[in-house]
Amino acid sequence: MSTGGEPSRPAEAGAEVVATGCAVVGGGPAGMVLGLLLARAGVDVVVLEKHADFFRDFRGDTVHPSTLRMLDELGLAEAFLGLPHQEVERIGVTTDEGTFAVADFSRLPGRYRFLTLVPQWDFLDFLAREAARYPGFRLVMGAEAVDLLRRDGTVTGVRYVTADGRTGRVEAPLTVATDGRHSTLRERAGLAVRAFGAPMDVLWFRLRKSPDAAGPPFGGAGRLSRGRLLVLIDRGDYVQTAYLVPKGGFGALQERGIEAFRADLGRLLPGREESIAEVRSWDDVKVLSVRVDRLRRWWLPGLLLIGDAAHAMSPIGGVGINLAVQDAAAAARILAPSLRTGRVPDGALARVQRRRTVPTVVTQAVQRLIQQRFLARVLAGDEPIGTPGLLKVLQRRPALQGVPARVIGLGVLPEHVPPGG
Repeated sequence: MSTGGEPSRPAEAGAEVVATGCAVVGGGPAGMVLGLLLARAGVDVVVLEKHADFFRDFRGDTVHPSTLRMLDELGLAEAFLGLPHQEVERIGVTTDEGTFAVADFSRLPGRYRFLTLVPQWDFLDFLAREAARYPGFRLVMGAEAVDLLRRDGTVTGVRYVTADGRTGRVEAPLTVATDGRHSTLRERAGLAVRAFGAPMDVLWFRLRKSPDAAGPPFGGAGRLSRGRLLVLIDRGDYVQTAYLVPKGGFGALQERGIEAFRADLGRLLPGREESIAEVRSWDDVKVLSVRVDRLRRWWLPGLLLIGDAAHAMSPIGGVGINLAVQDAAAAARILAPSLRTGRVPDGALARVQRRRTVPTVVTQAVQRLIQQRFLARVLAGDEPIGTPGLLKVLQRRPALQGVPARVIGLGVLPEHVPPGG
């Protein structure tokens, strides 16, 4: 297997060299939760985030009941829920025949029977503030990890560059890559990826809510019609909107022109013409290229990959963030004892992968089934689409709405925060 990277070498002239217990690359939900939990467990940790701040539009904004439960175990749930947010108890789908409930989170066990919608930058800022209370935590913004450091076949840290061209190194017995589906460290490590493909891409944009316009039913909903599928998420003063197109289909949409796109939205969302008109150009639309894949092996000596860096998820169900946070919780619980000694055996890294493989495989299998059996057919053409029979069953038997709520809200094998710290 190619291992990529480069041997450790003397630091470049003027480069900052930091030694720590764990280097975490990527300041998204997985990286920030991992940094917080490790610092709480008494491990010195440095988190590198390549951007100067957390503000990026159209990032996933859902905080799931399983994450709320973890925050509660940390004593942070009340403070988190003090942030401006929306709480969604049910999500559904509107077809040409009516509106149907899909998942009812009020049927979940425990205190947190709802999805929380909060801008991801607010969530990350919150985690950063809480982690900064621990003396062993350090967050370095505007520092992009560009390569792995190695010695005798073991990863010993990372090399990074800043926006103004300065270089630095973080040396640690363990480096954890949480740098997303386009992970630089995954590429440098040369780890084999198993790709499954996806039949669609997603266009993200905002629609302003006018005072006399109702929000999406249940706070989060889909709009299904012939050859079209929208997802609408109520964000208070606007609706975050996802428009699904066939894989690679954005170019054809652009050729038709923005006016045709607005007309299509108007047919799907009657009564919202005023806010649709504010989508003035393709600059107002962000394209997410959907991919579903996972590493065959998540680790090398001295290196672990979790979250999207280890397994890119489809946006179906909005569960990618939940999987990443659960990965971080498992990694912190399993690895903290070894990290406190300054040595992380390969067996501990393999144990993290074993713990999180089943949730990853099961979730991706469900997403792939939905993509192949449903979404690919919807997006294949402009034929009329009837209401799926499953929606009608869920409508007739509301108790069954607790099943998708559990899959989305809690996931497979949810993690807990170890006591103490």
